[in-house]
Amino acid sequence: MKNILFVASEGVPFIKTGGLADVVGSLPKDIDKEYYDVRVIIPKYSCMKQEMKDRLEYVTSFYMDFNWKSMYVGILKAEQDGVLYYFIDNEDMFNTYKPYTDDALFEITRFSFFSKAALSILPTIGFRPDIIHCHDWQTGLVPVYLKERFQENEFYRGIKTVMTIHNLRFQGKWNVQDVENITGLSGYYFTPDKLEAYKDANLLKGGIVYADAVTTVSPTYAEEIKTQYYGEGLDGILNARAHDLRGILNGIDYTDFSPDNDKNLVKPYTVETFRKDKVKNKVALQKELGLKEDPKCFMIGIVSRLTDQKGFDLIAYVMEEMLSQDAIQVVVLGTGEERYENMFRYFDEKYGDKLAANIYYSDPLSHKIYAAADAFLMPSLFEPCGLSQLMSLRYGTLPIVRETGGLKDTVEPYNEFEGTGTGFSFTNYNAHEMMNAVRYAEQIFYDKKKEWNKMVERAMKADFSWKKSAGEYQLMYDWLLGE
Repeated sequence: MKNILFVASEGVPFIKTGGLADVVGSLPKDIDKEYYDVRVIIPKYSCMKQEMKDRLEYVTSFYMDFNWKSMYVGILKAEQDGVLYYFIDNEDMFNTYKPYTDDALFEITRFSFFSKAALSILPTIGFRPDIIHCHDWQTGLVPVYLKERFQENEFYRGIKTVMTIHNLRFQGKWNVQDVENITGLSGYYFTPDKLEAYKDANLLKGGIVYADAVTTVSPTYAEEIKTQYYGEGLDGILNARAHDLRGILNGIDYTDFSPDNDKNLVKPYTVETFRKDKVKNKVALQKELGLKEDPKCFMIGIVSRLTDQKGFDLIAYVMEEMLSQDAIQVVVLGTGEERYENMFRYFDEKYGDKLAANIYYSDPLSHKIYAAADAFLMPSLFEPCGLSQLMSLRYGTLPIVRETGGLKDTVEPYNEFEGTGTGFSFTNYNAHEMMNAVRYAEQIFYDKKKEWNKMVERAMKADFSWKKSAGEYQLMYDWLLGE
């Protein structure tokens, strides 16, 4: 039995702000329990829902030296789907209104504390991992601290580490002097071949340098981040570690996203029944959102953060042209940059029967959109993995994506000559190229319905469950342990 420990800043169902929480909540339960004992450590945030806090059981507490002080470290635990979660408690660090704050120095301080505490509690909870699997910059110091001080202790000797990058843009950067002072790491660690990058201390870089293996969340993104364009300033170190870097696709939880028994849908459907039943969800959504009720109209869904990264500058450029000329409906759900929120509100007012702007987030409505729409638009500038396109494939809603990161790895572009594909794609980050892809999808939908339905069938049969991803992580763990 091999022991694997996940260390992360969030995990469903306890706390979530994004896709990282889905990975941390879903992957451990799908790793083969016959061969691996997987446990998880996350912070105990005061902003966790009360029902989750009520499930936590106090284990013990102790004091740890950190940032020139003796600091309280409380340990709580709870079980979820057969996986044991540990929670690190400290009121000064984790008593916040939301999981992350806008105070960069405080974020560096609290997650440096968390990284050191995660290692410190292991003998106390009686769990010695063979591998510690770290996620994003918030845990970047775990491999560093392990090498710097903990491995002197027999208990920690020989523990391997994995660093998974969910989004390279977020790195945990601050000036060297402060970080040296807070972390207690000596100046030896703050050089360009270690934690220093462009005169700043960089916690993610520390994790990349000191981990035994580095992964990211899709094969294409693993290649992209070795280039200057996508490398966010770390392409040099990622090229140096290319031999230890691999991309493993995220999955989605097929129990949560299942069109055949989704309670949010007016009419659940399967691969066998979608031809007659999927459209009933479209008509219900048109009615609910005040769009023109037309089962034959081509409906495009968008569920996203409204930011540049997600390609909304492209959408903004051609939206007027498409709404005024094309036989389409667009349903938007999400919040983000004010200019994009206002853009969709404007179009909702101008083209009320063709566009519905829902500028908030609602899980039930997202499921309804995945089921009701015919196509799903995701023209990202960069996309480490992306989960929305996996959800839309599951619901037989064909993705229209830009060929980047996980989008390129998961959506097979339609080839009308070979009768293959599960969606539509375009290559360059260009508004008219995107619009051409949308119009090509429209044309197939209206003129070649039989071909469209075959594509829906292929999309619904594609397997992007966590089971598949878990198998690839297990192969990496075995490789790391020389098995």
